[in-house]
Amino acid sequence: MTVPTANPRPDSEIEHVLAVVAHPDDIDFGGAGTVALWTGAGIEVSYCIVTDGQAGGFEPDRDRAEMPAVRRAEQTAAAAHVGVRDLHFLGYEDGYLEPSRELIADIARVIRKVRPQRLVGQSPERNWSRLRPSHPDHLAAAEATVRAFFPAAGNPYAYPEIDEEAWQAGELWMMEHPELNHYVDITATYDAKIAAVMSHKSQHPDPVGLPKLLGTWFQQNATDAGFPAGHYAEPFTVIRLDA
Repeated sequence: MTVPTANPRPDSEIEHVLAVVAHPDDIDFGGAGTVALWTGAGIEVSYCIVTDGQAGGFEPDRDRAEMPAVRRAEQTAAAAHVGVRDLHFLGYEDGYLEPSRELIADIARVIRKVRPQRLVGQSPERNWSRLRPSHPDHLAAAEATVRAFFPAAGNPYAYPEIDEEAWQAGELWMMEHPELNHYVDITATYDAKIAAVMSHKSQHPDPVGLPKLLGTWFQQNATDAGFPAGHYAEPFTVIRLDA
């Protein structure tokens, strides 16, 4: 089914955004430039990181038991580069994620606690033309996020184990979806995005070449969006619940 035309609320109407992603660094690759624009405009942004990314990295000599603490510290440092200081780590195991009742409840609990008007997540639909972003953990976290977005977080009679008042976020912004309908010009915050990405030092086998590669990707996004030459953009699929 084709996604509808994007109709996001003006940023001036948004007070709080919550981003829910599978791994530390997912939000930085996918949306940190946009996050920096929001925080720069006075919008409060919170992160919910579902797993600790234990299976990631390119350091064969590192004690793998250290990875959860390493990755949480890297994500905290990355978030600071784009003005985010409220982070919620759910602590699930990297590589084994499923959209379980427990995970849906945990995400819905964070939504009810943070009370965002805008929710950012990943895509629950696999992109066969670009499979790497469709990591199984991304798909599982995204499916759980969509279910938490509607109906779980907003239904006061669902998930009675959650001790937070029901809250309905009005719109969902998905990263990595195969059908894009919205682009954000992040030229003004691109350097902050790169700083956030590069904070994940344990995850970069080629830290010298990575910024150039990212520049190519995000300039192509800007070209696809029709933005001026030399600009950078992040793509999303935006769904309004009340549209």
